[in-house]
Amino acid sequence: MSAAEVVVVGQVARDLVVRASRLPGPDGSAPARREWEGLGGKGANQAVACRRLGASAALVGVVGDDDAGARALRTAGRDGVDVSGVVVRPAAATALLLDVVEEDGTRRLLEDAPDEVLVRPEDVRASAGALAAARWVLLQLQTPADAAYAALEALGPAAPGAPCLLADGAPGDDGLREALLRRADVLRADAHEAELLVGRELPDVGAVEEAARELVAAGPRVVALGAGPEGNVVAWERGCLRIPLLDVDVVDKTGGGDSYVAALAVALLRGDPVEDAAWRASAAASLAVSVAGGRPRYDAAAVTDLVRDRRR
Repeated sequence: MSAAEVVVVGQVARDLVVRASRLPGPDGSAPARREWEGLGGKGANQAVACRRLGASAALVGVVGDDDAGARALRTAGRDGVDVSGVVVRPAAATALLLDVVEEDGTRRLLEDAPDEVLVRPEDVRASAGALAAARWVLLQLQTPADAAYAALEALGPAAPGAPCLLADGAPGDDGLREALLRRADVLRADAHEAELLVGRELPDVGAVEEAARELVAAGPRVVALGAGPEGNVVAWERGCLRIPLLDVDVVDKTGGGDSYVAALAVALLRGDPVEDAAWRASAAASLAVSVAGGRPRYDAAAVTDLVRDRRR
């Protein structure tokens, strides 16, 4: 694997989006149409988003030795993502994400991710050199805990020149939670994951702000938490910011969080102030959900234009 500014550790999958006017009842049927099909999975979405935003990116993940896995690797390669760290697992089927979207935008995700295509510690160790050489590592906490521990081991302790870690999600392992809080430069979680991180319900945006400040005090330099319809809360040592959901026509919520993570990381990588990075993350997420499927189709200029328009 060649040196990349951003290395993403996470899921690679085949993403299939189906739109239905309604969902059928038990034993029923309903008309539907295939909206989009292609490369998906949180890891792949984030790696592609980083490339579209101008950072070099590499991916550490797993596909099966089937046609879907081969297509995923070809697509990511055409997107400019280094896929030499993606393991092709013999006799395994590539993960499938079936995204069912109703006409009103309601989304339901069905996931077939066999154990064989989950990231294992040995998969991470095989790319340890690339992780250690990266400027940012994006780690999905959907990744099994033992693989996440292997990523932390490859990164080593936080120190000048060490890779910055952006952890995305909430680990079920309390020991991993504490290790991540000590090591992560940036922690991102949606509204439900935020409650898991702090171990309590967060009934309103004020409670989310309190949780974000609490998590910053535990170690991360920046904490970005989803606050449901209120948008996002971003906290750092010197401030706390609420950014509302940007007004766009939502077609499919798939990949919105992945674009948020990627844009936040790339903006901080480029040296943007936290407030500016947070706005860029919200804009990228908004652009992602304005099309079907999780594949990012915007570029850095589109993100800049949307920020300029909404931040006036």
